[in-house]
Amino acid sequence: MTKLREKSEIWFAVIWIIAYVVLLSVSDAVSEEIGLIKSVSLVVVAVMSVIIFLFVKKNGFMEYYGLCKGNYDAKKWLYFIPVIAVSSVNFWFGLQLNMSVLESIFYAASMVFVGFLEEVIFRGFLFKAMSKDNMKSAIIVSALTFGMGHIVNLLNGSAFLPTMLQIIYATAIGFMLIMIFVKSGSILPCIIFHAVVNSTSTFATDKNNTAGIIICMIITVLSFGYGLYLMKKIPDMVAE
Repeated sequence: MTKLREKSEIWFAVIWIIAYVVLLSVSDAVSEEIGLIKSVSLVVVAVMSVIIFLFVKKNGFMEYYGLCKGNYDAKKWLYFIPVIAVSSVNFWFGLQLNMSVLESIFYAASMVFVGFLEEVIFRGFLFKAMSKDNMKSAIIVSALTFGMGHIVNLLNGSAFLPTMLQIIYATAIGFMLIMIFVKSGSILPCIIFHAVVNSTSTFATDKNNTAGIIICMIITVLSFGYGLYLMKKIPDMVAE
């Protein structure tokens, strides 16, 4: 891995993205085949997370990829209130048990590792590689790819309108998260946010189209607005 990264950071990131997508898709299918959702997936994402963490730590890339304490002034950062508000989205309409207790545990645990992997691979590996050429372009691509990546839900049978709404607010969230990384120098808040939202989604209640549109509007305004605020008010900690 070290030699590949030295040769091309972009290809290093792309290969990790491909490996992640393929392995997660296969493990999800196997988990469903054996009748225990996310059981195999949990093992796969846990192993991948350990491999990436050890690689980053061994090669001294912890600060480079933001796996470190960030630089925050709580007052200037508005005490992370917009981030906390958005992260609670799955609790807004109440909670319910959508799977068996064991499957819920597997799902929630696997989503914690998914939060780590997706942030480090996409907002760490890929963004850092792209930002060397153009920081602004890297920010835009990072936000858009995070949103458009949810289009795969259509292939998994999700309804059109909820998926389109998800793409819209996920793009806004992607912008907020990349600005948190750029302005703080740490990806840890992004990992925590991502893990909380993903893991609690297993307990979310079904929503009608009207509720979905309202949620989309609130999340989009909060996320994009907070991202813009950080962009204008907080100096960059991640250099081009």
